[in-house]
Amino acid sequence: MIPGVKGYSLDVTIRQKVGFVLASPGPQPKVLPMYKLSRAAILALTCGVPAVALAQNQGLPTTQPSLVTIIREEVKVGRTAEHARNEAGWPAAFGRVNSPDYYLAMTSITGMPEAWYLIPSASNAAYWQAMSRYDKDAATTAELDRLSRADADLINSSRTIQAMARPDLSMGAFPDLAKQRFWEISLVRVRPGHETEFDAAAKAYGSAAQRAAPNTQYRVYQVMVGMPTPTYIIFSSVASYADFDQMFANGMKTMQSASDSEQATLHKFSTDALLSWENNRFRLDPKQSYVSRETRATDPTFWGTMPAGTRPAARRP
Repeated sequence: MIPGVKGYSLDVTIRQKVGFVLASPGPQPKVLPMYKLSRAAILALTCGVPAVALAQNQGLPTTQPSLVTIIREEVKVGRTAEHARNEAGWPAAFGRVNSPDYYLAMTSITGMPEAWYLIPSASNAAYWQAMSRYDKDAATTAELDRLSRADADLINSSRTIQAMARPDLSMGAFPDLAKQRFWEISLVRVRPGHETEFDAAAKAYGSAAQRAAPNTQYRVYQVMVGMPTPTYIIFSSVASYADFDQMFANGMKTMQSASDSEQATLHKFSTDALLSWENNRFRLDPKQSYVSRETRATDPTFWGTMPAGTRPAARRP
């Protein structure tokens, strides 16, 4: 969504924030349940491909990744703490083998109890390379399989989504991901055949924001696979929860400064093209995330040390 905007219709009805979010399911792993093995692959794509600018030796992107894979899990009510403990086993398994497939995990503050695992990448080829990384490592695949089975008792559903970057609709400098702690994510569903109205609305909002609140930052993605399309996903993030106040203020200033033609474009999208718009906030979970030692060194108190554990024994044939 476009951060901080409560509404963008011409009559200034405060119905929903403006944001752009894309999601889609991605390839599934051969050895483990698809939604789990894809996490390793997705993360590798997101963070381990040369075509994506990365922080030096940190494994986190420093520019908007061309592709993003999202593993979205709906956690059973009352099982959030158990789910988090089980999920911490994934970073431990990857840390044990010095995996380069880093990823960020976040849990919902609003909406349904969910956990999202975000994996950036530069190409589908890179994604599949990460997906296949552990095929010949019997001990690691056995441990990931165990974690997947345990996870099945703690979640209601899992969905894997892949989306492509829309830098032409995004705005602002790319954030330092090692310092971001909270996210606001918008899922925008558009009527089939009305994608051009979404593009026009996003550009109109961006133009108004450039004038009224030039520090506004958000990333727009368009879903390719994994959920009904056309769907867009908009990511904005902050280092402190209090920063959402400024995000909201920027959104209001943007809407108030929109020109007549920009408001007309936003109104047309709202009335003719929009099916649904859902905004939710998430908290970064360092224990469920798998990041490099260099990233952890930027804030050891928050990130903790690189997880590790006893290497599981390989299954006998």
